[in-house]
Amino acid sequence: MKSLPIELREAALACLLECDPAAKVGMVFAMAQQHRAGNWTVDSAAEVAPPGIPGRPAKPDLVPPLQVGRRSMATTEGRAMLVHALAHIEFNAVNLALDALWRFPGLPDTYYTDWLRVAKEEATHFDMLSQHLATLGHAYGDFPAHNSLWEMVEKTSGDVVARMALVPRTLEARGLDAIPPLRAKLAQAGDLAAAAILDILLVEEEGHVEIGNRWFFHLCAERGLEPMATYDELTVRYKAPVLKGPFNIDARRRAGFSEAELARFG
Repeated sequence: MKSLPIELREAALACLLECDPAAKVGMVFAMAQQHRAGNWTVDSAAEVAPPGIPGRPAKPDLVPPLQVGRRSMATTEGRAMLVHALAHIEFNAVNLALDALWRFPGLPDTYYTDWLRVAKEEATHFDMLSQHLATLGHAYGDFPAHNSLWEMVEKTSGDVVARMALVPRTLEARGLDAIPPLRAKLAQAGDLAAAAILDILLVEEEGHVEIGNRWFFHLCAERGLEPMATYDELTVRYKAPVLKGPFNIDARRRAGFSEAELARFG
């Protein structure tokens, strides 16, 4: 007998509340499999946020960004610290994709399936980085980490336009700039396996930023908002970080930034 179709937002919330990283990844993969099988629905009604968002393990300890520690590529420990930091970013990215999927009601079905795709790919990234971290003698949670990405998720929990503007197309887009030099450092240090993982991340993160861009522009058009003026106002209202170069202009263009926006980056 065929099982009842899963409701994507309810399933995403269950994944979001799960604290164990391996269990969370497995739940996301199972949800994506149900979607691929066509066994899903979307209920776009508003819901009240329960306590416990996001589900995360007791470790890593969360500290201010400047207390995370330096990462020397000359040692295995330093490379492990960098891979751990990347794994933490991807773990947060799984949660933010699930939150974007669950939190905002009344959007087209394609919005929810787009963010399911992001959650599944971010879970894959976290899984790859965690497995590589194990080859360096460490596990996720062994080093402290910071919480800057999730802080902006919380700030924008009441406004989907602000969420699209300031999380995927601001904070996550910084990854498009940061990944190539990090990849070069790891390759120079001889960690070609980590470098290969970052090659995958860069391609797929372009797609995630493109999803944020696409929905930001869609929502601006739907609400009669001028995109660049709206973005500027939101960055001030929510105290978004000031972007600093160098910028990966080609990746940002592929990710859907307008030429007018790219001109701002120099």
